Amino acid sequence: MDHLSGSDAAFLHLESPETPMHVGGLAILELSADYSGDFMEDVRKHIQERMHMAPIFQRKLVNMPFDIANPIWVMDEDIDIEYHIRHVIVPPPATRNTVDKLVARLHSSLLDRSRPLWEMHILDGLPVPDELPKGTRYVGLYSKMHHAALDGMGGQVLMEAIMDVSSIPRPPRKRIRRRESNNGDNYGIAELAASGVMHNISQSIKLTKNLPKLTGKAYDLIKPARNADGSKAERMNWLAPKTPLNATITNQRSFARFSIPHAESKEIAKLNNVSLNDVVMAISGEGMLRYFADEGLSLDENMLAAIPVSVRPEGNTELSNQVSMARMSLATTIKDPLARLKAINASSTHTKELMSDVKSIMPTDFPSIGAPWLVSSIASTLTRARVANSLPPFANVLISNVPGPNITLYFAGAKQVSTYPVSIPYHGMALNITLQSYNGWLDFGVISCQKLMPDIYELAQHMKEAYKDLLKLSIAAQAKESGSTKKPS
Repeated sequence: MDHLSGSDAAFLHLESPETPMHVGGLAILELSADYSGDFMEDVRKHIQERMHMAPIFQRKLVNMPFDIANPIWVMDEDIDIEYHIRHVIVPPPATRNTVDKLVARLHSSLLDRSRPLWEMHILDGLPVPDELPKGTRYVGLYSKMHHAALDGMGGQVLMEAIMDVSSIPRPPRKRIRRRESNNGDNYGIAELAASGVMHNISQSIKLTKNLPKLTGKAYDLIKPARNADGSKAERMNWLAPKTPLNATITNQRSFARFSIPHAESKEIAKLNNVSLNDVVMAISGEGMLRYFADEGLSLDENMLAAIPVSVRPEGNTELSNQVSMARMSLATTIKDPLARLKAINASSTHTKELMSDVKSIMPTDFPSIGAPWLVSSIASTLTRARVANSLPPFANVLISNVPGPNITLYFAGAKQVSTYPVSIPYHGMALNITLQSYNGWLDFGVISCQKLMPDIYELAQHMKEAYKDLLKLSIAAQAKESGSTKKPS
């Protein structure tokens, strides 16, 4: 049986109507002026022919008897393609904001757990740039897939299955006929229970072996960071300062997006001798500071960012989630943006060093006896008792940087112009900033709770301006340094 790992199942158990645990994306697709087909039908045919190439399309859940352990995956050969792929007209007048609001609404609803955990929505009526030839169409592809069913490796498998490098889709890989003995979801109660018990025993043994090391590393990950010389890093505290975004959320979402040139972002990193991810953190932190300043809020402590870190061993190709969560300082008490960038780099370096030691022992699967009802009860309590409103946050914001291809891709014959991530906010961390690199650009998707952040587009604008300012300051600092090192003639 194909058991969900502990980390995969956690996304299921932590889910509630207020906190859907699916990830998504908004791809902007371009159809040329001479296209005369039915794109909706093209998409359905394209996916149907490639379903066997990505497990997420046909895997669905079967729960264990009495929820004694995590569910298992089974294959569903009877897919209702019209349910999973839907057509939506953007309400006129179609603007960037109306598209983003539509995506936010679509992202608010839960996926149906009786079916494979994915949906695609074709958004028609998107605005088209004036400089494109008359008759050119922009179409949106909003997709959402449950995080329990899709991690980074699964995302790569999915992209390889449905994307092409030319406008003429390649022939799909030949489907392999399944054996007649496949039980599907017809397992008996005794068979399911026995499998769950054996799986838990094996995971208990593995966890027991690594528990002493894990305890020490967990302490290192949450304690205040230190600089290379051993001194305490720039006011990195055990817990993050409280902001209006570190509270209990509702099921309604607000979403905004923007893009910045990849080359210019790398230039900022090169000029300051830091990583591209450090630049992303600096842009995000500055954008949040400006947003809070508009609200009349100032912070006396550094904001902290939670960052997903892959713990996947070299060569591992399993489709389960193999990721942990670390945190780093955004050094927001430092006023000078370039000095702040250096402090962010010191914090991220410290985090990378710790996580490199953890990879070999970090469990992604663990005993699950009673986990479904226990973790679900905790998630329900977080919502009903509004615990996040009173507790200090572990971090202020979740920031994730997803590497993508630096070439033009096509979907069902349509050219992909950009691809914006649409991710997961949660209680106590209502803001999620995720970006993906694509074809020379960094595409940012910023999502939050509509009640806590109805004006999220203002944050996106502040972040974009922060990037421009950081680029100017970096170039000016480099020019000044070069000028001061020149020998007098």
